[in-house]
Amino acid sequence: MSSTLEIPTTVASPAASPLLRGFDWRAPLGITRSLILAFGTFALLLLILGKNPISAYTAIFSGALGNGYSIGEVFVKLIPFVLCALAATIPARVGLVNVGAEGQLYLGAWLASYAALNLTELPAWLLIPVLMLAGFAGGAAWAGISGVLRVRANLNETISSLLLNYVGILVVDHFVHGPWKQKSVQGWPFTAQFVDAARLPAFFGSRVHLGIVFALAGVALTYFILRRTRWGFDIRIVGGNPEAARRSGIPINRYLLVAMAIGGGMAGLAGMCEVTAIQGRLRPGISNGYGYIGFLASWLANHNPLWTVGTSALLAIIVVGGDVMQVSVNLPSASIDILTGLLLFFILGRARKAVAD
Repeated sequence: MSSTLEIPTTVASPAASPLLRGFDWRAPLGITRSLILAFGTFALLLLILGKNPISAYTAIFSGALGNGYSIGEVFVKLIPFVLCALAATIPARVGLVNVGAEGQLYLGAWLASYAALNLTELPAWLLIPVLMLAGFAGGAAWAGISGVLRVRANLNETISSLLLNYVGILVVDHFVHGPWKQKSVQGWPFTAQFVDAARLPAFFGSRVHLGIVFALAGVALTYFILRRTRWGFDIRIVGGNPEAARRSGIPINRYLLVAMAIGGGMAGLAGMCEVTAIQGRLRPGISNGYGYIGFLASWLANHNPLWTVGTSALLAIIVVGGDVMQVSVNLPSASIDILTGLLLFFILGRARKAVAD
């Protein structure tokens, strides 16, 4: 064997450069592929219906980004979308599928509303953090039910979290139709108006509120914990190889419970933002499927917390611009649901292929 040191003469590929080394290309490539397939299939459906897909897509983006008010509405939708995306992203890192962000959002809104209706004497600087904790705790407790059922009874958390969505919505309906209903308004099921101290401030006269800071801070904190802490390292081991985690002495069940609870807390925080910034009271239908759209945003981003901001923004543009498309192209209201459903279809198909590989 020769002892001469051979120096390679090949030029390093760009992927090996310090700036790009370790960059996860799966998320952007997967996003691009899923978008092309979904938008292409939807365009084909429009052609079959005799509609112009270019006009439809132009209406979506011009309707969402054509003026300052529409852009503001995109940011308003972005807040719950990002927080609900984190509700799916964090449990996914330990191998759990949390489909319950919708119900967790409702329970977070419910508990935050309880605090807002009963702690009216507190100043805003103290009441807002209390509402945040209440919203987070409501969502975390609701998600914790699925976590406990998974750990103690080995019940699939996908099914339990999905079914608990309907229970959570009914819990809110019970209170706004019953004990919390505002007595002075006959026939309208909602609570009394929150005091000003319980309202999240908005920016520049728009509906964009302080929740945008909570959402972005949640993304940054999630990324930091997952990438820069020992807890995040253990989470990646649990999600990537549970058997190796078990042999290493990592308490898997504890991580499953904590990840599920934190994820649910993020959705609960979204519910708190909706009732304190947008609605100003608790009422039925505070979410138009925000939890499911957040789930879609997380899977579209391959459960990368940073990429969820971009995927949530894209979905917010589709949702806000979809109303304009329906009017300008004369399409039914379910057309946007078809587009988002196609996105989910191709995303889950991509995930299944990755598991098979």
